[in-house]
Amino acid sequence: MDVGAVLGGDIVLTTPRFELRPLERGDVGALFDHFSDPAVTEFMDIEPLTVRSQAHEIVDWAQGVRADGVGVRWAIRALGGEALIGTCGFNAVVVQRGRRGEIAYDLSRAHWGRGVMAEVLPRMVAFGFEALALRRLEAMVTPGNARSCGLLERHGFQREGVLRDYALWKGAYCDQIVYGRVNDAVD
Repeated sequence: MDVGAVLGGDIVLTTPRFELRPLERGDVGALFDHFSDPAVTEFMDIEPLTVRSQAHEIVDWAQGVRADGVGVRWAIRALGGEALIGTCGFNAVVVQRGRRGEIAYDLSRAHWGRGVMAEVLPRMVAFGFEALALRRLEAMVTPGNARSCGLLERHGFQREGVLRDYALWKGAYCDQIVYGRVNDAVD
């Protein structure tokens, strides 16, 4: 399977209530508003955005990993809605020596606790296991993000351990909790 071709194709995903579309230039304003909220970025590797050019950089990164066939970042929108309410996707897809993908997600504070990610995450998992034929999905969670840990555990991810001082974010080293889920149907 050519993962790059799949990622470069038409990869709009839907759930009963949401649509996932790859991030594009038109998302910069909403992305800036989303990531300028300190509550949204609290457990992320970025500081709250302060200038629109930072949102441009995020879109450029997302378009770059997609063009390179090594990832995808979707804007999450309510079906029939234009407003970006969060993002999700594969930060990295590795096909040589592993067939694995690292998933990530974030959601605007106004939509926390409304079942958005409980609906979106299974669609992402299905895309990774079916469309990309990945064997393993993993997620890195910053300690303290209990909501993310709970979401992953409810959807079949297992806590596998802690990588000590794994990341240098916001001027400090921080641990990352590793979650994994294996697709036994893929050899």
